[in-house]
Amino acid sequence: MIILITGASHTGKTVLAQKLLEKYKYPYLSIDHLKMGLIRSGYTKLTPEDDDKLTEYLWPIVREMIKTAIENKQNLIIEGCYIPFDWEKDFAKEYLDNIRYYCLVMSENYIRNYFGNIKSYASAVESRIDDEWCTMGSVLEDNAQFLELAKKYNVNYVFIDDKYEIEIDL
Repeated sequence: MIILITGASHTGKTVLAQKLLEKYKYPYLSIDHLKMGLIRSGYTKLTPEDDDKLTEYLWPIVREMIKTAIENKQNLIIEGCYIPFDWEKDFAKEYLDNIRYYCLVMSENYIRNYFGNIKSYASAVESRIDDEWCTMGSVLEDNAQFLELAKKYNVNYVFIDDKYEIEIDL
């Protein structure tokens, strides 16, 4: 089983991946780690700010890793914001039967009421060296965009509105 977790920055993708790892013992891959490895090693001239270009660059690699894991009957959780909303087009049915996709989206109400909590959990699993760029405005904008695209592409999304409780049973 492959679990894909995407969403805007600060929605809890990494925390959810860590919880699933602990519950099901499935390893997980942070696409951010892959991104930074490729950037720091000089294999790409892209920067961490090149979001759209990074999706185009990273997705073919991640996509083929997913296929390889499925072919080898391996479980894997992949989390990151670099999963395109039209990801399903890249897989035949026999692969799709082995993939679960979750897009995390926070409501405007949730963000406005709990922005302090959102910021305080930013380093719950990984250390964020510089998180000053993350403002209520940027989180509102990013989540609105993810919600719009999730609806446009009719993908499975988890809407976080009143409280932050995400349970995924496999």
